[in-house]
Amino acid sequence: MTDLLYMDECYLKECEAIVEEVVDDKIVLNKTVFYPQGGGVPSDTGKIICEGQEYKVSKVKKEDGKIVHYIDKTVLQKGNQVNCTIDWERRYKLMQYHTAAHVFAGTLSTDTGALITGNQIELEKTRFDFNLETFDKEILEKQVEKANTFFGNDHPISISYMLREEALKLPGMVKLAGAFPPSIQTLRIVSIGKNGEIDTQADGGCHVANLKEIPKIEIIKMENKGKNNRRVYFKFVEKSQS
Repeated sequence: MTDLLYMDECYLKECEAIVEEVVDDKIVLNKTVFYPQGGGVPSDTGKIICEGQEYKVSKVKKEDGKIVHYIDKTVLQKGNQVNCTIDWERRYKLMQYHTAAHVFAGTLSTDTGALITGNQIELEKTRFDFNLETFDKEILEKQVEKANTFFGNDHPISISYMLREEALKLPGMVKLAGAFPPSIQTLRIVSIGKNGEIDTQADGGCHVANLKEIPKIEIIKMENKGKNNRRVYFKFVEKSQS
């Protein structure tokens, strides 16, 4: 099983690893810094270097219980020692949006009881679907205003682990409807704020270390997607030029 280094070290940009399996243009490593596509977040991209030869990593996915790296050449062999480096600028932007999404989801869930029914993090915007009985644009705008009071300020983010049985006893721990199948017995917990007061929920993705690193957000578009299902798109507010 691949050791997922990003789970505990979101700022780790590279690592040494050993190739455990090669199938066509896909390889499996004994450990990795690459985040695989999942939870509405795209995978990392980057490069793998072996004996001076560079291989581009175009995507990383979970397939048949394995973390599979797609590369542009098929020369690597089982047992090769490699250096893995992620596209850090891309990863960091996705981390910022992912953390911002948690804050927005946390305030929305706390104030309305809504659960996230779908989401897609992108480099320039984020999409959220959630089950809210009333499609009220004013409610959503107020949630963005509330989230923006936290962004840019000193609120640390921490990662811990809890047994599934204990974690699910805590209200608001799971905000994604239908998340975390019974096979997952230990949940990774992301807490935002000194005591998790802004948001605490089970999550397997990468996040920034402090909300000081997050710009304010603004709504791009809001949509009514049918009975109890709403959709909102938001992006970061660009800093004004001085």
